[in-house]
Amino acid sequence: MGEQPVAAVRRWATLGISCLAALLLAVDATVLTLAVPALTRSLRPSANQILWIADVYGFVLGGLLITMGNLGDRIGRKRLLLLGTTVFAIASASAAFAPSPELLIAARAVLGVAGATIMPSTLSILRSVFTDPAERTAAIGIWSSSSVAGFALGPIVGGLLLAHFWWGSVFLINVPVCALVLVAGLLVLPESRDPRPGRLDVASVALSVVGMVAAIYAVKEAVRSGLPHTRVVVAAVLGIGGLGLFARRQTRLAEPLIDLRLFRRREYAVSLSAALVAMFVTAALSLLFAQYFQLVLGWSQLRSGLAGLPGAVAAVLGGATAAPALARWGHGRVVPVALGSTGLGCVLYLPVGTTANYPVVLLAMVVLGTGVGMSVAVTNHTVVGAITAGRAGAAAAVSETAFEVGGALGIALVGSVLNAVYRARLVLPPDLTGEQAGRLRESIGAALADAPSLPTKSAAQAVAAARHAFVDGIHVATLTCAAVAVLPAVVTFFAMRARTVAEQARRS
Repeated sequence: MGEQPVAAVRRWATLGISCLAALLLAVDATVLTLAVPALTRSLRPSANQILWIADVYGFVLGGLLITMGNLGDRIGRKRLLLLGTTVFAIASASAAFAPSPELLIAARAVLGVAGATIMPSTLSILRSVFTDPAERTAAIGIWSSSSVAGFALGPIVGGLLLAHFWWGSVFLINVPVCALVLVAGLLVLPESRDPRPGRLDVASVALSVVGMVAAIYAVKEAVRSGLPHTRVVVAAVLGIGGLGLFARRQTRLAEPLIDLRLFRRREYAVSLSAALVAMFVTAALSLLFAQYFQLVLGWSQLRSGLAGLPGAVAAVLGGATAAPALARWGHGRVVPVALGSTGLGCVLYLPVGTTANYPVVLLAMVVLGTGVGMSVAVTNHTVVGAITAGRAGAAAAVSETAFEVGGALGIALVGSVLNAVYRARLVLPPDLTGEQAGRLRESIGAALADAPSLPTKSAAQAVAAARHAFVDGIHVATLTCAAVAVLPAVVTFFAMRARTVAEQARRS
Protein backbone atom coordinates (compact mmCIF):
# COMPACT_ATOMS: atom_id res chain seq x y z
CA MET A 1 0.00 0.00 0.00
CA GLY A 2 1.61 3.21 -1.13
CA GLU A 3 0.10 6.61 -1.77
CA GLN A 4 -3.70 6.28 -2.03
CA PRO A 5 -6.35 9.01 -2.19
CA VAL A 6 -7.81 9.81 1.23
CA ALA A 7 -10.84 12.01 1.78
CA ALA A 8 -10.09 15.55 2.94
CA VAL A 9 -11.88 15.19 6.28
CA ARG A 10 -10.01 12.00 7.03
CA ARG A 11 -6.68 13.55 6.01
CA TRP A 12 -7.00 16.43 8.44
CA ALA A 13 -8.37 14.15 11.17
CA THR A 14 -5.29 12.01 10.64
CA LEU A 15 -3.17 15.12 11.08
CA GLY A 16 -4.96 15.85 14.37
CA ILE A 17 -4.26 12.36 15.72
CA SER A 18 -0.63 12.52 14.58
CA CYS A 19 -0.19 15.90 16.26
CA LEU A 20 -1.71 14.58 19.50
CA ALA A 21 0.65 11.58 19.48
CA ALA A 22 3.66 13.80 18.74
CA LEU A 23 2.59 16.21 21.46
CA LEU A 24 2.28 13.33 23.91
CA LEU A 25 5.86 12.19 23.29
CA ALA A 26 7.29 15.70 23.34
CA VAL A 27 5.53 16.59 26.58
CA ASP A 28 6.70 13.34 28.15
CA ALA A 29 10.29 14.17 27.24
CA THR A 30 10.24 17.38 29.32
CA VAL A 31 7.36 17.04 31.78
CA LEU A 32 9.69 15.25 34.17
CA THR A 33 11.95 18.27 34.60
CA LEU A 34 9.73 19.95 37.19
CA ALA A 35 9.22 16.68 39.04
CA VAL A 36 12.94 16.20 39.76
CA PRO A 37 12.85 17.97 43.16
CA ALA A 38 9.78 15.98 44.24
CA LEU A 39 11.42 12.78 42.98
CA THR A 40 14.54 13.60 44.96
CA ARG A 41 12.54 13.95 48.16
CA SER A 42 10.43 10.85 47.59
CA LEU A 43 12.77 8.26 46.03
CA ARG A 44 16.12 9.72 47.18
CA PRO A 45 17.95 8.95 43.92
CA SER A 46 21.65 9.69 43.57
CA ALA A 47 22.85 12.39 41.16
CA ASN A 48 23.75 9.65 38.70
CA GLN A 49 20.29 8.10 38.97
CA ILE A 50 18.66 11.49 38.41
CA LEU A 51 20.53 11.79 35.11
CA TRP A 52 19.50 8.29 34.09
CA ILE A 53 15.86 8.92 34.99
CA ALA A 54 15.96 12.01 32.81
CA ASP A 55 17.83 10.68 29.78
CA VAL A 56 17.31 6.91 29.51
CA TYR A 57 14.04 7.61 27.67
CA GLY A 58 15.90 9.49 24.95
CA PHE A 59 18.76 6.99 24.81
CA VAL A 60 16.49 3.99 24.20
CA LEU A 61 14.21 5.90 21.85
CA GLY A 62 17.16 7.19 19.82
CA GLY A 63 18.69 3.73 19.59
CA LEU A 64 15.51 2.10 18.26
CA LEU A 65 14.04 4.75 15.96
CA ILE A 66 15.78 3.53 12.80
CA THR A 67 14.67 -0.03 13.43
CA MET A 68 11.08 0.91 14.27
CA GLY A 69 10.77 3.28 11.33
CA ASN A 70 11.75 0.48 8.97
CA LEU A 71 9.48 -1.97 10.81
CA GLY A 72 6.53 0.38 10.30
CA ASP A 73 7.23 0.51 6.56
CA ARG A 74 6.98 -3.28 6.53
CA ILE A 75 4.15 -4.25 8.91
CA GLY A 76 2.08 -1.07 8.63
CA ARG A 77 2.48 2.31 10.30
CA LYS A 78 -1.00 2.37 11.80
CA ARG A 79 -0.50 -1.05 13.35
CA LEU A 80 2.85 -0.08 14.84
CA LEU A 81 1.51 3.26 16.11
CA LEU A 82 -1.40 1.64 17.93
CA LEU A 83 0.80 -1.10 19.40
CA GLY A 84 3.31 1.47 20.62
CA THR A 85 0.58 3.63 22.11
CA THR A 86 -0.73 0.67 24.11
CA VAL A 87 2.72 -0.11 25.51
CA PHE A 88 3.27 3.59 26.22
CA ALA A 89 0.13 3.70 28.37
CA ILE A 90 1.15 0.62 30.37
CA ALA A 91 4.69 1.91 30.91
CA SER A 92 3.38 5.33 31.96
CA ALA A 93 1.21 3.77 34.66
CA SER A 94 4.20 1.72 35.84
CA ALA A 95 6.39 4.81 36.03
CA ALA A 96 3.74 6.73 37.97
CA PHE A 97 3.75 4.18 40.79
CA ALA A 98 7.44 3.19 40.70
CA PRO A 99 8.61 2.61 44.31
CA SER A 100 12.35 3.02 43.64
CA PRO A 101 14.74 4.88 41.32
CA GLU A 102 15.74 1.61 39.64
CA LEU A 103 12.17 0.69 38.71
CA LEU A 104 11.48 4.22 37.50
CA ILE A 105 14.52 4.04 35.24
CA ALA A 106 13.27 0.70 33.88
CA ALA A 107 9.80 2.12 33.21
CA ARG A 108 11.34 5.12 31.45
CA ALA A 109 13.34 2.73 29.26
CA VAL A 110 10.14 0.91 28.23
CA LEU A 111 8.59 4.30 27.46
CA GLY A 112 11.53 4.87 25.13
CA VAL A 113 10.84 1.59 23.32
CA ALA A 114 7.19 2.52 22.89
CA GLY A 115 8.04 6.06 21.83
CA ALA A 116 10.32 4.70 19.11
CA THR A 117 7.31 3.01 17.52
CA ILE A 118 5.06 6.07 17.73
CA MET A 119 7.12 9.01 16.52
CA PRO A 120 8.25 7.82 13.06
CA SER A 121 4.82 6.31 12.47
CA THR A 122 3.06 9.66 12.86
CA LEU A 123 5.28 11.51 10.39
CA SER A 124 5.35 8.66 7.85
CA ILE A 125 1.54 8.37 7.96
CA LEU A 126 1.32 12.07 7.07
CA ARG A 127 3.75 11.52 4.18
CA SER A 128 1.50 8.79 2.86
CA VAL A 129 -1.84 10.56 3.40
CA PHE A 130 -0.95 14.04 2.12
CA THR A 131 -0.02 13.45 -1.50
CA ASP A 132 -0.49 17.06 -2.60
CA PRO A 133 2.83 18.94 -2.04
CA ALA A 134 1.17 22.14 -0.83
CA GLU A 135 -1.07 20.30 1.64
CA ARG A 136 1.86 18.18 2.77
CA THR A 137 3.93 21.28 3.47
CA ALA A 138 1.15 22.75 5.59
CA ALA A 139 0.53 19.46 7.41
CA ILE A 140 4.19 18.87 8.24
CA GLY A 141 4.51 22.47 9.41
CA ILE A 142 1.59 22.01 11.80
CA TRP A 143 2.95 18.66 13.00
CA SER A 144 6.42 20.14 13.56
CA SER A 145 4.98 23.04 15.54
CA SER A 146 2.97 20.70 17.76
CA SER A 147 6.04 18.60 18.44
CA VAL A 148 8.22 21.60 19.30
CA ALA A 149 5.45 23.13 21.41
CA GLY A 150 5.22 19.90 23.37
CA PHE A 151 8.79 20.24 24.58
CA ALA A 152 8.02 23.69 25.95
CA LEU A 153 4.57 22.73 27.26
CA GLY A 154 5.93 19.78 29.24
CA PRO A 155 7.03 21.92 32.22
CA ILE A 156 3.68 23.76 32.16
CA VAL A 157 1.72 20.52 32.27
CA GLY A 158 4.06 19.28 34.96
CA GLY A 159 3.57 22.44 36.99
CA LEU A 160 -0.20 22.19 36.83
CA LEU A 161 -0.16 18.55 37.90
CA LEU A 162 2.45 18.91 40.61
CA ALA A 163 0.59 21.84 42.13
CA HIS A 164 -2.22 19.42 43.06
CA PHE A 165 -0.90 15.84 42.86
CA TRP A 166 2.20 13.73 43.55
CA TRP A 167 5.13 13.42 41.13
CA GLY A 168 3.74 10.26 39.52
CA SER A 169 0.88 12.27 38.03
CA VAL A 170 3.23 13.59 35.32
CA PHE A 171 3.29 10.03 33.95
CA LEU A 172 -0.27 8.96 34.78
CA ILE A 173 -1.69 11.79 32.65
CA ASN A 174 -0.38 9.92 29.59
CA VAL A 175 -2.89 7.10 30.04
CA PRO A 176 -6.11 8.95 29.02
CA VAL A 177 -4.26 10.65 26.15
CA CYS A 178 -3.07 7.26 24.90
CA ALA A 179 -6.63 5.95 25.15
CA LEU A 180 -7.87 8.84 23.00
CA VAL A 181 -5.15 8.21 20.38
CA LEU A 182 -6.01 4.50 20.34
CA VAL A 183 -9.75 4.96 19.86
CA ALA A 184 -9.43 7.75 17.30
CA GLY A 185 -6.62 5.92 15.52
CA LEU A 186 -8.63 2.74 15.14
CA LEU A 187 -11.52 4.69 13.60
CA VAL A 188 -9.69 7.24 11.46
CA LEU A 189 -6.11 6.34 10.56
CA PRO A 190 -5.57 4.66 7.19
CA GLU A 191 -3.06 1.82 7.02
CA SER A 192 0.01 2.27 4.86
CA ARG A 193 3.22 0.38 4.24
CA ASP A 194 5.93 -0.09 1.68
CA PRO A 195 4.46 -2.27 -1.11
CA ARG A 196 7.91 -3.80 -1.76
CA PRO A 197 9.73 -3.59 1.55
CA GLY A 198 12.40 -6.18 0.98
CA ARG A 199 14.09 -8.12 3.74
CA LEU A 200 14.74 -6.51 7.13
CA ASP A 201 18.44 -6.96 7.73
CA VAL A 202 18.84 -8.27 11.28
CA ALA A 203 22.56 -7.52 11.39
CA SER A 204 21.90 -3.86 10.53
CA VAL A 205 19.30 -3.67 13.27
CA ALA A 206 21.73 -5.04 15.85
CA LEU A 207 24.56 -2.78 14.72
CA SER A 208 22.39 0.35 14.77
CA VAL A 209 21.05 -0.31 18.27
CA VAL A 210 24.38 -1.35 19.82
CA GLY A 211 26.32 1.41 18.08
CA MET A 212 23.89 4.19 18.96
CA VAL A 213 23.34 3.28 22.60
CA ALA A 214 27.03 2.55 23.23
CA ALA A 215 28.18 5.79 21.63
CA ILE A 216 25.78 7.91 23.66
CA TYR A 217 26.69 6.08 26.85
CA ALA A 218 30.39 6.60 26.17
CA VAL A 219 29.93 10.35 25.74
CA LYS A 220 27.78 10.56 28.86
CA GLU A 221 30.24 8.66 31.04
CA ALA A 222 33.31 10.40 29.59
CA VAL A 223 31.91 13.82 30.48
CA ARG A 224 30.88 12.76 33.96
CA SER A 225 33.66 10.33 34.97
CA GLY A 226 36.54 11.17 32.61
CA LEU A 227 38.13 9.23 29.77
CA PRO A 228 40.47 6.89 31.66
CA HIS A 229 37.75 4.44 32.71
CA THR A 230 37.37 0.95 31.31
CA ARG A 231 33.61 1.28 30.81
CA VAL A 232 34.07 4.50 28.83
CA VAL A 233 36.71 2.98 26.55
CA VAL A 234 34.71 -0.20 25.99
CA ALA A 235 31.52 1.76 25.22
CA ALA A 236 33.39 4.09 22.86
CA VAL A 237 34.90 1.17 20.95
CA LEU A 238 31.50 -0.52 20.70
CA GLY A 239 29.82 2.70 19.61
CA ILE A 240 32.31 3.76 16.98
CA GLY A 241 32.80 0.23 15.74
CA GLY A 242 29.11 -0.56 15.65
CA LEU A 243 28.12 2.61 13.81
CA GLY A 244 31.06 2.27 11.42
CA LEU A 245 30.09 -1.30 10.53
CA PHE A 246 26.46 -0.22 10.25
CA ALA A 247 27.31 2.54 7.77
CA ARG A 248 29.54 0.23 5.75
CA ARG A 249 26.84 -2.45 5.61
CA GLN A 250 24.21 0.03 4.39
CA THR A 251 26.29 0.80 1.29
CA ARG A 252 26.27 -2.89 0.33
CA LEU A 253 22.60 -3.73 0.85
CA ALA A 254 19.94 -3.54 -1.84
CA GLU A 255 17.42 -2.51 0.83
CA PRO A 256 19.37 -0.61 3.52
CA LEU A 257 17.82 0.65 6.73
CA ILE A 258 19.16 4.11 5.83
CA ASP A 259 19.98 5.31 2.33
CA LEU A 260 23.33 6.96 3.07
CA ARG A 261 23.39 8.55 -0.38
CA LEU A 262 20.94 11.13 0.95
CA PHE A 263 23.69 12.55 3.14
CA ARG A 264 25.54 13.64 0.01
CA ARG A 265 22.90 16.33 -0.38
CA ARG A 266 24.08 19.32 1.59
CA GLU A 267 20.53 20.46 2.34
CA TYR A 268 19.76 17.08 3.89
CA ALA A 269 22.95 16.97 5.98
CA VAL A 270 22.71 20.53 7.32
CA SER A 271 19.02 20.09 8.16
CA LEU A 272 19.75 17.04 10.29
CA SER A 273 22.58 18.91 11.98
CA ALA A 274 20.20 21.74 12.79
CA ALA A 275 17.71 19.30 14.30
CA LEU A 276 20.33 17.68 16.51
CA VAL A 277 21.62 21.03 17.75
CA ALA A 278 18.13 22.43 18.35
CA MET A 279 17.08 19.51 20.51
CA PHE A 280 20.46 19.40 22.28
CA VAL A 281 19.91 22.96 23.47
CA THR A 282 16.17 22.61 24.14
CA ALA A 283 16.40 19.47 26.27
CA ALA A 284 19.42 20.71 28.21
CA LEU A 285 18.06 24.15 29.05
CA SER A 286 14.56 22.85 29.83
CA LEU A 287 15.98 20.60 32.54
CA LEU A 288 18.39 23.28 33.76
CA PHE A 289 15.89 26.13 34.09
CA ALA A 290 13.15 23.99 35.60
CA GLN A 291 15.56 23.41 38.49
CA TYR A 292 16.68 27.04 38.47
CA PHE A 293 13.15 28.42 38.87
CA GLN A 294 12.30 26.07 41.72
CA LEU A 295 15.57 25.52 43.58
CA VAL A 296 17.30 28.88 43.12
CA LEU A 297 14.39 31.32 42.86
CA GLY A 298 12.03 29.27 45.04
CA TRP A 299 9.12 29.48 42.60
CA SER A 300 6.24 27.01 42.77
CA GLN A 301 6.04 24.19 40.25
CA LEU A 302 3.08 25.83 38.50
CA ARG A 303 4.75 29.22 38.27
CA SER A 304 7.92 27.58 36.99
CA GLY A 305 5.97 25.80 34.27
CA LEU A 306 4.06 28.89 33.17
CA ALA A 307 7.32 30.82 32.97
CA GLY A 308 8.24 28.76 29.91
CA LEU A 309 5.01 29.44 27.98
CA PRO A 310 6.43 32.32 25.85
CA GLY A 311 9.15 29.97 24.64
CA ALA A 312 6.53 27.50 23.43
CA VAL A 313 4.66 30.21 21.54
CA ALA A 314 7.91 31.45 19.96
CA ALA A 315 8.77 27.90 18.87
CA VAL A 316 5.39 27.47 17.16
CA LEU A 317 5.77 30.79 15.34
CA GLY A 318 9.33 29.94 14.37
CA GLY A 319 8.19 26.61 12.94
CA ALA A 320 5.42 28.31 10.94
CA THR A 321 7.95 30.59 9.22
CA ALA A 322 10.27 27.77 8.14
CA ALA A 323 8.55 26.63 4.93
CA PRO A 324 8.07 30.09 3.35
CA ALA A 325 11.57 31.10 4.44
CA LEU A 326 13.06 28.03 2.77
CA ALA A 327 11.15 28.74 -0.42
CA ARG A 328 12.43 32.30 -0.52
CA TRP A 329 15.99 32.12 0.83
CA GLY A 330 17.02 28.45 0.79
CA HIS A 331 18.83 26.30 3.33
CA GLY A 332 22.06 28.29 3.06
CA ARG A 333 20.47 31.25 4.82
CA VAL A 334 17.59 29.79 6.82
CA VAL A 335 19.59 27.15 8.70
CA PRO A 336 22.35 29.57 9.84
CA VAL A 337 19.69 32.08 10.93
CA ALA A 338 17.82 29.40 12.89
CA LEU A 339 20.98 28.14 14.59
CA GLY A 340 22.25 31.66 15.14
CA SER A 341 19.01 32.61 16.87
CA THR A 342 19.34 29.50 19.03
CA GLY A 343 22.89 30.41 20.01
CA LEU A 344 22.01 34.04 20.70
CA GLY A 345 19.17 32.94 22.96
CA CYS A 346 21.66 30.89 24.99
CA VAL A 347 23.98 33.87 25.41
CA LEU A 348 21.09 36.09 26.51
CA TYR A 349 20.61 33.83 29.55
CA LEU A 350 24.00 34.86 30.98
CA PRO A 351 22.74 37.73 33.22
CA VAL A 352 20.59 35.37 35.32
CA GLY A 353 21.56 35.23 38.99
CA THR A 354 20.29 34.10 42.36
CA THR A 355 17.52 36.74 42.32
CA ALA A 356 14.65 36.81 39.82
CA ASN A 357 15.10 38.80 36.61
CA TYR A 358 12.33 37.41 34.42
CA PRO A 359 12.57 40.03 31.59
CA VAL A 360 16.06 38.67 30.83
CA VAL A 361 14.76 35.10 30.82
CA LEU A 362 11.77 36.10 28.68
CA LEU A 363 13.90 37.71 25.98
CA ALA A 364 16.30 34.77 25.93
CA MET A 365 13.59 32.11 25.65
CA VAL A 366 11.73 33.95 22.85
CA VAL A 367 14.90 34.29 20.75
CA LEU A 368 15.89 30.70 21.52
CA GLY A 369 12.41 29.28 20.88
CA THR A 370 12.18 30.97 17.49
CA GLY A 371 15.45 29.42 16.38
CA VAL A 372 14.56 25.97 17.67
CA GLY A 373 11.12 26.02 16.01
CA MET A 374 12.63 26.97 12.66
CA SER A 375 15.33 24.29 12.92
CA VAL A 376 12.90 21.46 13.64
CA ALA A 377 10.46 22.45 10.89
CA VAL A 378 13.26 22.81 8.31
CA THR A 379 14.45 19.31 9.11
CA ASN A 380 11.05 17.69 8.78
CA HIS A 381 10.30 19.44 5.48
CA THR A 382 13.66 18.46 4.02
CA VAL A 383 13.85 14.87 5.21
CA VAL A 384 10.28 13.87 4.33
CA GLY A 385 10.48 15.57 0.96
CA ALA A 386 13.62 13.64 0.04
CA ILE A 387 12.07 10.17 0.16
CA THR A 388 9.26 8.18 -1.47
CA ALA A 389 6.10 7.33 0.45
CA GLY A 390 7.12 3.67 0.69
CA ARG A 391 10.23 4.59 2.66
CA ALA A 392 8.57 7.33 4.72
CA GLY A 393 9.01 5.46 7.99
CA ALA A 394 12.76 5.12 7.46
CA ALA A 395 13.03 8.81 6.54
CA ALA A 396 11.02 9.92 9.56
CA ALA A 397 13.17 7.73 11.78
CA VAL A 398 16.32 9.49 10.59
CA SER A 399 15.01 12.94 11.51
CA GLU A 400 13.58 11.72 14.81
CA THR A 401 16.87 10.01 15.62
CA ALA A 402 18.59 13.38 15.24
CA PHE A 403 15.99 14.96 17.55
CA GLU A 404 16.19 12.31 20.25
CA VAL A 405 19.94 11.82 20.15
CA GLY A 406 20.39 15.58 20.31
CA GLY A 407 18.06 15.80 23.30
CA ALA A 408 19.70 12.91 25.11
CA LEU A 409 23.18 14.27 24.48
CA GLY A 410 22.10 17.71 25.63
CA ILE A 411 20.83 16.38 28.95
CA ALA A 412 23.88 14.17 29.42
CA LEU A 413 26.59 16.63 28.42
CA VAL A 414 25.15 19.87 29.74
CA GLY A 415 23.85 18.13 32.86
CA SER A 416 27.30 16.74 33.49
CA VAL A 417 28.94 20.13 32.88
CA LEU A 418 26.47 21.77 35.27
CA ASN A 419 27.15 19.18 37.97
CA ALA A 420 30.92 19.48 37.54
CA VAL A 421 30.85 23.28 37.87
CA TYR A 422 28.44 23.06 40.81
CA ARG A 423 30.78 20.76 42.73
CA ALA A 424 33.87 22.80 41.84
CA ARG A 425 32.35 26.16 42.86
CA LEU A 426 30.49 24.99 45.98
CA VAL A 427 32.05 26.49 49.12
CA LEU A 428 30.59 24.82 52.22
CA PRO A 429 30.78 25.84 55.89
CA PRO A 430 33.90 24.36 57.55
CA ASP A 431 32.03 22.74 60.43
CA LEU A 432 30.30 20.08 58.30
CA THR A 433 31.25 16.42 58.54
CA GLY A 434 32.63 14.62 55.52
CA GLU A 435 29.36 12.73 55.08
CA GLN A 436 27.30 15.94 55.24
CA ALA A 437 29.56 17.73 52.76
CA GLY A 438 29.51 14.77 50.40
CA ARG A 439 25.73 14.70 50.33
CA LEU A 440 25.46 18.45 49.72
CA ARG A 441 27.93 18.19 46.83
CA GLU A 442 25.82 15.62 44.96
CA SER A 443 23.34 18.18 43.60
CA ILE A 444 21.54 21.38 44.53
CA GLY A 445 18.40 19.33 45.18
CA ALA A 446 20.27 17.21 47.72
CA ALA A 447 21.77 20.33 49.30
CA LEU A 448 18.39 22.00 49.81
CA ALA A 449 16.85 18.76 51.06
CA ASP A 450 19.58 18.15 53.66
CA ALA A 451 20.20 21.75 54.75
CA PRO A 452 17.37 21.81 57.35
CA SER A 453 19.15 19.07 59.31
CA LEU A 454 22.22 21.31 59.77
CA PRO A 455 22.73 23.97 62.48
CA THR A 456 20.85 27.15 61.58
CA LYS A 457 23.89 29.23 60.60
CA SER A 458 25.51 26.43 58.63
CA ALA A 459 22.21 25.65 56.90
CA ALA A 460 21.79 29.22 55.66
CA GLN A 461 25.39 29.32 54.42
CA ALA A 462 25.05 25.95 52.68
CA VAL A 463 21.83 26.98 50.88
CA ALA A 464 23.32 30.27 49.70
CA ALA A 465 26.50 28.54 48.55
CA ALA A 466 24.54 25.86 46.67
CA ARG A 467 22.46 28.45 44.83
CA HIS A 468 25.48 30.53 43.84
CA ALA A 469 27.35 27.43 42.66
CA PHE A 470 24.33 26.31 40.62
CA VAL A 471 24.08 29.73 38.93
CA ASP A 472 27.79 29.51 38.08
CA GLY A 473 27.00 26.18 36.47
CA ILE A 474 24.17 27.79 34.48
CA HIS A 475 26.56 30.35 33.03
CA VAL A 476 29.00 27.69 31.84
CA ALA A 477 26.19 25.47 30.57
CA THR A 478 24.54 28.21 28.51
CA LEU A 479 27.88 29.18 26.97
CA THR A 480 28.41 25.51 26.10
CA CYS A 481 25.01 25.42 24.38
CA ALA A 482 25.77 28.66 22.54
CA ALA A 483 29.01 27.21 21.17
CA VAL A 484 27.21 24.04 20.08
CA ALA A 485 24.69 26.16 18.12
CA VAL A 486 26.90 28.88 16.66
CA LEU A 487 29.71 26.67 15.31
CA PRO A 488 27.49 24.68 12.89
CA ALA A 489 25.71 27.92 11.93
CA VAL A 490 29.00 29.40 10.73
CA VAL A 491 30.06 26.17 9.01
CA THR A 492 26.68 25.89 7.26
CA PHE A 493 26.78 29.49 6.08
CA PHE A 494 30.13 29.09 4.36
CA ALA A 495 29.49 25.53 3.15
CA MET A 496 26.22 26.55 1.48
CA ARG A 497 27.31 30.02 0.37
CA ALA A 498 27.96 29.19 -3.27
CA ARG A 499 24.71 27.28 -3.58
CA THR A 500 22.79 30.12 -1.96
CA VAL A 501 24.16 32.60 -4.49
CA ALA A 502 23.21 30.25 -7.34
CA GLU A 503 19.67 29.85 -5.99
CA GLN A 504 19.25 33.59 -5.69
CA ALA A 505 20.47 34.03 -9.27
CA ARG A 506 17.94 31.49 -10.56
CA ARG A 507 15.08 33.20 -8.70
CA SER A 508 16.02 36.62 -10.09
